[in-house]
Amino acid sequence: MTTPAIGAHVDQTDPVAEARARNAPLVQFFLGDPQSYGGPEIAYAAGAEALKAEAEAAGIDLYVHAPYLINVATTNNRIRIPSRKLLQQHVDAAASIGAKGVIVHGGHVNKSDDPEKGFDNWRKAIEAIDLKVPLLIENTAGGDNAMARYLDRIGRVWEAISGAEGFEQVGFCLDTCHAHAGGNPLETVVEDVLRITGRIDLVHCNDSRDDFDTGADRHTNFGAGRIDPELLASVVRDAGAPVVCETPGGASEHVADFEWLRARL
Repeated sequence: MTTPAIGAHVDQTDPVAEARARNAPLVQFFLGDPQSYGGPEIAYAAGAEALKAEAEAAGIDLYVHAPYLINVATTNNRIRIPSRKLLQQHVDAAASIGAKGVIVHGGHVNKSDDPEKGFDNWRKAIEAIDLKVPLLIENTAGGDNAMARYLDRIGRVWEAISGAEGFEQVGFCLDTCHAHAGGNPLETVVEDVLRITGRIDLVHCNDSRDDFDTGADRHTNFGAGRIDPELLASVVRDAGAPVVCETPGGASEHVADFEWLRARL
């Protein structure tokens, strides 16, 4: 099999330069502050159209990670409604730079809520948002009330959204640290996710500073964490999707992580 394309999460000021510094065919970045409702910002000095043109000319794929605070599943209107609006803004901005997809966390409901309300809120979100680019729902590491930590919950989200208008633009992003910390065995997680969703569009390949099923979302560089190296490689190999390394450091650390991973593929 061919080695998948491997890139990294980078600063958005000049994503193409960041990709070149890593000799990477793809990069992922935030558009603005990931902890703010302030809306997306294009930091690339020449603007969105120029970034789109430069990335296309260089053959570099761009992925946008939506802000962490987006939670379209919650029953809290003061969070859900702004979240849906903010997600639409990021989808629009991602389309303007020619991004291949927008990655968003699955969100959660409150402890006292019926999880079914969260699944249905996901359906409503998919129907309400104009998905100009693919939306990739990412599994998360912690929280008993999360929509995308446990496989059965991911299955219920998929069941709820599968009949929604726009569902053909929804994909899945599998995070290895989140799966490990969330209590999903990496030995079978690719098979399990594919059985539920039928697709894995992107892999966030990250080692974990914490043990299995701790619920802790703390990424680290390959070989420095608690995930068996061969398991990390097997997830990438079995998923057969592009890879984003969300590991610490700059270009040199990322290049070392790329080499570590390729050596095991």
